Amino acid sequence: MNQKQNKPVIGITIGDINGIGAEVTMKALMDNRILKQITPVIYAHGKAITFYRKLLKMEDFNFMQVRNIDEIHPKKINVINVAENCPEVMPCVETQESGKMALAALDKAIEDIKSEKINGIVTAPLNKNNINSEELKFIGHTEYLTHAFETKESMMFMVAEDIRVGLVSGHVPLAEVANNVTGKKIKQKLKIMLKSLKDDFGIQKPKIAVLGLNPHAGEDGLLGKEEEEIIKPAIREFKDQGHMIFGPYAADGFFGMMHQMKFDGILAMYHDQGLIPFKTLAFESGVNFTAGLPVIRTSPDHGTAYNIAGKNVADEGSMRAAIFTAIDIISQKTDWEEE
Repeated sequence: MNQKQNKPVIGITIGDINGIGAEVTMKALMDNRILKQITPVIYAHGKAITFYRKLLKMEDFNFMQVRNIDEIHPKKINVINVAENCPEVMPCVETQESGKMALAALDKAIEDIKSEKINGIVTAPLNKNNINSEELKFIGHTEYLTHAFETKESMMFMVAEDIRVGLVSGHVPLAEVANNVTGKKIKQKLKIMLKSLKDDFGIQKPKIAVLGLNPHAGEDGLLGKEEEEIIKPAIREFKDQGHMIFGPYAADGFFGMMHQMKFDGILAMYHDQGLIPFKTLAFESGVNFTAGLPVIRTSPDHGTAYNIAGKNVADEGSMRAAIFTAIDIISQKTDWEEE
């Protein structure tokens, strides 16, 4: 990293310009606390930002358009054009052009973080549907970044102030979840979670709860055998190594009784098992963090929300939290001089 910067440089990929990504990004960056702590770089196109500046009547939102990462100004909001021509901005409308630009923004940010020109990436929401093609099967940011950094395993880690939920299986059809819940995978995710809680969140002796796969955590084999045959042996192995891993817990009772307050991390077996309670408890402040990558990546915990795009009603709380979480993790790993 270029140490001429006395504060971290964070790249923000714009996502789908027809969704709420630009709005929540611009609103979040109006928070002066953020500009004091980082140099933000938006990967987008100046015309798209100008469009929303006018539409949302955000006359006070000032930015500097630069050609590449080497031209950024440390005290400004910087915008890098990721395409020669900006597609027509059409709030609420799904277009192939906006999908191409969302992917171009992500690819450019990946290029710059690989070159150590930025310290972290915050990704605004995109639409998988208008990115997918015969050449590219785009399942999600987590999988795309895991492949881009040639990482064996990563983990979708949903984090907020009082709750952190990791997933054994992420973007997998429900019918295939049981096949994806293996002892090997559970152990891989627990290793990633333990390391992330220590290295990224500064918790030296993490306490982790593991949820069961079946209703009532299998009820001693009556409602499924995965808990007895797969989950409990994995937990035992980590306990024998001295780790504070507990479970498996029945997911409904666990969250119903607010047990998440007693643990530093929770490992859920599949997407909705973890994300439904997480988003219920922390929708406006929740952050999606990709644990296990060699770089720092966060995002808000919501989607493109086409239905409210351009209407100036999108809540920027989750985007702001994603930026602050990236700042906190960068600070945990690196010493930065105060301005």
